[in-house]
Amino acid sequence: MVRIPGGNFAMGSDRHYPEEGPVRRVAVAGFWMDRAPVTVAAFAGFVAATGHVTVAERPPDPLLYPGADPALLRAGAIVFRPEGFAASRAPGSWWSYVPGASWRRPEGLGDVVAERADHPVTQVAVADAEAYAAWAGKALPGEAEWEFAARGGHEGSDYAWGDALEPDGRRMANTWPGPFPHRGEAGPHRYGTSPVGAFPANPFGLADMIGNVWEWTADYWSPHHAATPGCCAAANARATDPSASFDPSQPGIRIPRRVLKGGSYLCAPNYCRRYRPAARHPEMEDSATTNIGFRCVVRA
Repeated sequence: MVRIPGGNFAMGSDRHYPEEGPVRRVAVAGFWMDRAPVTVAAFAGFVAATGHVTVAERPPDPLLYPGADPALLRAGAIVFRPEGFAASRAPGSWWSYVPGASWRRPEGLGDVVAERADHPVTQVAVADAEAYAAWAGKALPGEAEWEFAARGGHEGSDYAWGDALEPDGRRMANTWPGPFPHRGEAGPHRYGTSPVGAFPANPFGLADMIGNVWEWTADYWSPHHAATPGCCAAANARATDPSASFDPSQPGIRIPRRVLKGGSYLCAPNYCRRYRPAARHPEMEDSATTNIGFRCVVRA
C-alpha cells in the first residue's frame, strides 16, 4: 500500500460532464491505499481462503428484476462484445449478459486465473469487493479519497498527470486506442485489461488510477456534488444514502447505485471521456462487468 497524506483539494470539474460539478473544497484525512487494483491472483487467494461465491456466480433474485426475461435470470455477468455493435450499429449493443461469466471466466469462456494473474480482477460486484476488503482488514475508498489520491497533487488538472491526454505522444493509461467501439490496434494496445502497473504511476506512486478498469467506491451515487460554502472545506465528504441513488429511469428496480471512478480500457475521446480524476459514473451495486474492478484503503 501507499501512504496518501491528508489535505484539502478542489474536488470535481465544471469543464466536462455535468455530474462532476460543482467544484467544491473537500478536506481528506490521511490514509493508505492499494498501490494497484486488486489482481486476479489476489482475489483467487481470497476465494481459496474463504470459499466466497461472487454475485455473478449466483442466480439473480427475480424479485429485484420485475419483468425480466426468465432466460436471463441465470448466474452470469455482463461482457463487452464489440461484434454486437458491428451487427446492429446501436449504441450500447457492445454489452451482452453472458450466463457462466464470472471473475474466473470474464468473457464466459475458459478459466483465466493463471493467464491473467497480474491483471485487475473483474466481474466483481460491490458485495464481492467489500467481502475481500473485510477479509484483508481494509475498506473501499470514499469518492473524495479516491479522487484526491488519483490527482497526486495535480489540483485543477484534467488528468492525473497534467493537462495533456498523451503528453509528447506518450500513452499514460490503458484506454481505448482509436475510435470506440471499433476494434483497436493489434499488439499490446488492443482492447482489454492490462497487467497492473503497465503504465506510469502517478506522483503518489499509485498505478492504474486512470484507465484499465473502473473502480468501485463506498459512496452512493448522486447526480451532482453537494455545494459547500466558499469559505470552508467539507471534511471527508461522503454520500451515504442508498435510497437517493436509485435510477429514476427504472422506477421498478430498487437497487442502489455506487460511484465508479477512473474510467476503463473502453474510454476514448469519442466516447466516455471519463479517464480523469474528476469523472464519475453510476453503477448498480450488483453489477459485474468486464471493465469494473476495485482497490482498497486503510484509514489511519
